[in-house]
Order: sequence, then C-alpha cells, then structure tokens
Amino acid sequence: MIRGLGCDVCAVERMQKILENPRFLERWFTPEERAYIGARKNAAETAAGIFAAKEAFVKALGTGFSGLTPDHVAVTHGADGAPQYDIRDKMRAALALRGAETAFLSISHDGGVAMAVCVLEGRRSLP
Repeated sequence: MIRGLGCDVCAVERMQKILENPRFLERWFTPEERAYIGARKNAAETAAGIFAAKEAFVKALGTGFSGLTPDHVAVTHGADGAPQYDIRDKMRAALALRGAETAFLSISHDGGVAMAVCVLEGRRSLP
C-alpha cells in the first residue's frame, strides 16, 4: 500500500552556483554522496538529482526536514546504477511513523533540470 508520494525538481544551473559553497555541500550531502558527485563528469547535474531526491523523500513523509537533517537519508546507487535510498537514524523512525517500510526512488535529468520522485510503501495498517 502506498504511504507517501513526493516529487521535487532542482535547476542544474542553480546547483552549479551553490556547489561553490563548501558549507552547503557538507550540510546537504553525506561524505559518500560528495565523493560520488565529485567523481561524476557533470557534478552539478548529479548533485541536483540527489538534492531533489532528498526533498522528494521528506515530501513523501509529509514532514519536511522538521527535526531531521539531510544526512539522515542518503542516495546511493545499486550495481545496475539505479538510485536508491539509504535511510538512516531518525529518518528510519519517521518512515515507520508514516507506516512505510520501503522507499522507491526515480531520478531524471533533462533541459537543465533534475527531477526526483519518491514513493513510500508499507504493508501494515496505520494506528
């Protein structure tokens, strides 16, 4: 059963300018994400996709980052290159409160924009 749906977009050009601020990088991206972004040919496009994915996740939760921080959810990539969430710490508890067990992620880039969609799924009924 679907427990939440979130979508977000991020302009790649805007992210290119923001990436010049190391404090932004440290606040929004985990060390693993920063390494992944740094290794990509188009770092700004990759960062914009990961940023949008995190925003889509908290929109699906319906909480925003209230009481949570961006490092509580990371975007990783499977062996096939597909993006996926690595849900950590307080974010896992927030997911459970929503009645969700799994978070699905899709990221796309086109026309200078990155877009991400998150679907939260759960089996149990809410209290």
